[in-house]
Amino acid sequence: MTAQITPQPGIMDIALYEGGSAHIEGVEDVVKLSSNENPLGPGPAALEAFRASAASLARYPSSDHAELRAAIAETHALDAGRIICGAGSDEVIAFLCQAYAGPGDEVIHTEHGFAMYRISALAAGATPVEVAETNRTTHVDAILAACTERTRLVFIANPNNPTGTMIGGNALARLADGLPPQALLVLDGAYAEYVADYDAGAELVETRENVVMTRTFSKIYGLGALRVGWGYGPRAVIDVLNRVRGPFNLSTPALAAATAAVRDRDYTAHCRAENAKWRAWLAAELARIGVPSDPSHANFILARLRNPARAEACDAHLKSRGLIVRKVAAYGLPAALRITVGDESACRRVAAAMAEFMETAE
Repeated sequence: MTAQITPQPGIMDIALYEGGSAHIEGVEDVVKLSSNENPLGPGPAALEAFRASAASLARYPSSDHAELRAAIAETHALDAGRIICGAGSDEVIAFLCQAYAGPGDEVIHTEHGFAMYRISALAAGATPVEVAETNRTTHVDAILAACTERTRLVFIANPNNPTGTMIGGNALARLADGLPPQALLVLDGAYAEYVADYDAGAELVETRENVVMTRTFSKIYGLGALRVGWGYGPRAVIDVLNRVRGPFNLSTPALAAATAAVRDRDYTAHCRAENAKWRAWLAAELARIGVPSDPSHANFILARLRNPARAEACDAHLKSRGLIVRKVAAYGLPAALRITVGDESACRRVAAAMAEFMETAE
């Protein structure tokens, strides 16, 4: 008898995710600038909390994440009872699709939006709907025009990955108010900490019943290896998400380090300032040699080359100089390279290698 074991519809439409590489064969002194990691790493308070947690490795971790939720609430002036924690914000995104979208439903994401929106929609059996951006920036009217009676979730990364662009609070409010009544707006704030005086949509969550915000500890807090993220939303939505969340989805070391990190506001401010300084410097240096980029509000720059062939050649040249950046053809940007803002040494190496390429390229 022929086996009839098959996955759920949509699963095989998911391309296997490829993370940013960290090694170049035959090249030493490699700098990884492909995953938007904090070059300064976690702060001393987070590292000390991580080390101290080793004494309790035999015990199951907290199942309600109460201490971490309290720290997040204290730092961002939020209601701890409306916070959910996940293994990175990716898991919170997956919870939202699992709980609110399925076969026959539609999940909207933008043209150059984060890959996990489409992946999580397909994993839930829903249909992802891609909406065009304008000059690599979210277009509210285009999203509203794409909404139907089947729309259940609308994902917006603000600032967006991989473009670094963002839209303002008035545009976000107009989007939230214009959605059909059965749809949730999900504001992905993975890079929100890099924007001064930006609440990542918290006020919208407080004043509306159809908005959820997601955040991560993988970027400015330097805890990518520990996989910690969180979401904030209406109490009823968070209650639903907690029903599909595994009881021990975060480890004790991850909880301890994240709790210390979010309370260490001085270190976060230092990382924000360093990123802003070298982001501006690198963007100006690339513009000077004829490589444009949109103003970035994140910890990376989307460098635009003349055509896809030039982008491929530039990527190869950077690799030969020990610099790993991210090709973003899978995001509909084949003529661009996403470059994480590293420390001063890394930024100077990138600028020098790019200048060398532009001088020698035909």
